[in-house]
Amino acid sequence: MTIRVLLADDEKLILGALSALLATEEDLEVVAEAENGLKAAALARKLIPDICVLDLQMPGKDGITVIRELQQTHPSIRCLVVTSHAAPGYLKPALLAGARGFVPKTTSARELADIIRMVHQGIRYIDPEMAADAISAGESPLTKREADILSLAADGAPIDEVAQRAVLAPGTTRNYLSNITVKLKVANRHEAARVARQCGWI
Repeated sequence: MTIRVLLADDEKLILGALSALLATEEDLEVVAEAENGLKAAALARKLIPDICVLDLQMPGKDGITVIRELQQTHPSIRCLVVTSHAAPGYLKPALLAGARGFVPKTTSARELADIIRMVHQGIRYIDPEMAADAISAGESPLTKREADILSLAADGAPIDEVAQRAVLAPGTTRNYLSNITVKLKVANRHEAARVARQCGWI
């Protein structure tokens, strides 16, 4: 039985190399290559591959958005993330979106081929080191409201603008952000947003 695979990565060199390496596997057929998320989603809907191998960060649509959309429209397509973004914050959103696998780009082509077979059989595969990092990040110390406000402030907007977005007084917003920095043991809200993103808390 041939497993039909769609590959998506905005780095053309990686995309081409991966396609060539997987083509040497007798039971794998690369049916399409996409260099951005929009093309990946469109080709997946058109070709209905068995497996989509997706990068997380791509122009147009990121990998998580593509996975979420495909799970809604074509749940038979199983998605596998291959990424250089190993921060724990990326793992949980990918799994919640419906990813069946999550591995680093340092994975060899032979290993990846085996993981594709596993995912095709219905087995979920998460790189052990990535899983350990996600577990060690722990539960968020932030309340839901604090996480929401930090998300609104994450782009570096002035306090008055963040307050408008949160529908709060500037003083209240400043107090929230001050409490957040204390909880996360960082110097300012910019560091707080970075830490919270890496840990998957926002």
